[in-house]
Amino acid sequence: MVYTVLRGVYPVFQTPFAADESIDFSGLEREIDWIASQGPHGVVFGMVSESLRLQDSERRQIIRIASSAAAARGLPCVASVGGESTAIARSRIDDAISAGASALMATPPLHGKNSPGQLEEYFRVLLKHSSVPVIIQDASGYVGQSLTVEMQARLFEEFGPHVKFKPEAVPVRPTLDALLAATGGKAEIFEGMGGAALLETYPGGVSGSMPGAEVCWAVVAMWNALESGDIERARSINTPLSEMISMQDDLDSFVVCEKFLLVEQGVITSETARTPLGFSLDPEGRARLVRLLAELRETVGTLAPVETERA
Repeated sequence: MVYTVLRGVYPVFQTPFAADESIDFSGLEREIDWIASQGPHGVVFGMVSESLRLQDSERRQIIRIASSAAAARGLPCVASVGGESTAIARSRIDDAISAGASALMATPPLHGKNSPGQLEEYFRVLLKHSSVPVIIQDASGYVGQSLTVEMQARLFEEFGPHVKFKPEAVPVRPTLDALLAATGGKAEIFEGMGGAALLETYPGGVSGSMPGAEVCWAVVAMWNALESGDIERARSINTPLSEMISMQDDLDSFVVCEKFLLVEQGVITSETARTPLGFSLDPEGRARLVRLLAELRETVGTLAPVETERA
């Protein structure tokens, strides 16, 4: 097992699609290059990468391209490997590590109702199977069932820093506090609310944030401000960022809003997401996001983040 410390901002990239919903692999490489230029500590293939709408062969290719592009910039790639069965998740672990992932992230099965004991054994099998660190993701704030602090603490006691955590059940701070208390303050825990909970969770001992890629430059700036003790700067960034994230309350809304903002900045060329989608942006919503993007740019102190030429 590789005991790697993960800390900082790890943006979750979007999977760019052409109009026919085929993957734009060259666009993916450009997106990873852009993310890397914004100062993060790694990149992530996760739920807002539309991982649930991809074939396993597509997942392998995406992780391979993202891992290679990130490694060329000296960054690790974290890859989501959760599945509806232990067998599927184990196979995805093998695929992701073979494709170059430096760490993994696993959700529980998202359908059905598993007992705490079944979930604990599911994660125990995955942790034993993986040679690289595994982040347990409780995404129950928008999909799947919640995970008990007690179960996660037992896994930490057994596997130590090989297991890390990303609690997204709302409210986040009480779960963070309970999990840190149950692990003697040693667990590595990531904020997963797009950076909007970072101001609240940083004082509690959070290890970093895994926001979407669309305004990762703002989350990096807020993280750096918190690390340097500049709380006022962090608060000023948090205000428009939190309003932006408040527009996103389920998986489809995260995907749609993030892709819109990436196109707006010239990072990807199409807002296309795989269908069916349960969310769409109306003209008022688009105008609001454009306004908040401008506010974030002004607050962070740059006219614009590093731009990519529009195709």
